[in-house]
Amino acid sequence: MSEQVSVTAKNRRALWIVFGLTFTYFLVEVVGGLVTNSLALLADAAHMLTDVGGLGLALFAAWMSQKPATPQRTYGYYRVEILAALANAVVLFLMAFFILYEAYRRFREPPEVASLPMLAVAAVGLVVNLVGIWMLRRSAGESLNMKGAYLEVVGDLLGSVGVMVAGAVMLTTGWYYADPLFGVGIGLFILPRTWGLMRQAVDVLLEATPAHINLAEVEKALLGVEGVAAVHDLHVWTITSGIDAMSGHLVLAAGVAPEAAELVAERAAAAVKEQFKIGHSTIQVERTSRQASELPL
Repeated sequence: MSEQVSVTAKNRRALWIVFGLTFTYFLVEVVGGLVTNSLALLADAAHMLTDVGGLGLALFAAWMSQKPATPQRTYGYYRVEILAALANAVVLFLMAFFILYEAYRRFREPPEVASLPMLAVAAVGLVVNLVGIWMLRRSAGESLNMKGAYLEVVGDLLGSVGVMVAGAVMLTTGWYYADPLFGVGIGLFILPRTWGLMRQAVDVLLEATPAHINLAEVEKALLGVEGVAAVHDLHVWTITSGIDAMSGHLVLAAGVAPEAAELVAERAAAAVKEQFKIGHSTIQVERTSRQASELPL
C-alpha cells in the first residue's frame, strides 16, 4: 500500500508537551492527595496516571506506525494505535472501578480532609488540563488513539472541577462526605466514554465497516461507474484511524470490451476516493458470463 502518515504520528509534538505537563502534575497531585488525605484528589491522581500511561502509549504508537511495512506485516504497524486505544480503555475501566470501591469504603467512615491545600492543587490541575485540551482538540476527531488521549484529559478537567467543588464544600461546611461523593462522580464519568472508546477500537480490530461509511452508498457509487453491471464481495474496513481500505469485485456490463477492465477499475477507485475518502482500494474486475463464453479455449 502507499505510504500514509497516521493522525497520531502527525501530532507527536502536541502529545509530548501534554505528556510532560500531565506527568509533572500527576506527581504533584499524588503528594497533595496524601498530604490532604483527599480521596477525590487521589482519585483524580489515579485517573491522571492513566493519562500518563495513555499518552505514553499514544507516543509509542506514533513511533511504531512510522515503521515501514514488511513481508510479514504488509500493512506495517498502523494497528498499534488501535491496540493502544484498547489498552487505554481497559486501564480506564479498572481505575474507574477502583475509585468507586474506594469511595464506597470512605462513605462508611469519611476521614477529615485538608480542604484548602486540596483546592490549590486542583486549581493547578485545571490549568494543566485546559492546556492539554487546547492542544489535542483538533486531532481528537480524526484518530481513535488521539480521541482516547483527549477523553482522558477531558475527564481530568472535570475531575479537577469536581475536586475544587468538593474542597469548597468541605472548607465552608465541614461536610466530608463531599470528598467520596465527588470521587464517585469522577469514576462514573469515566465509564460511558471509556465504553465508547473500547467499542470503536474493537470494531476496527474486527474489521467492521467504519461508522462514517454507508456500505450501500459505496455500492451505489460503484454501480454508477460507467461499464459496471454489478458489484459483489464488497468490504470496507479501517486500517487505523484516518486510513480506510476497500476491496470488491466488479462485473463488466454487457458489451464492454475486456480490455477496458483496467480503465473501469481506475474509475471505480477514483470514485470511492473522491466520495468516501478511501485511499486504498483493491478492485477485481470480472467479465459477464456472455463475454466469458465468447473467449477462445
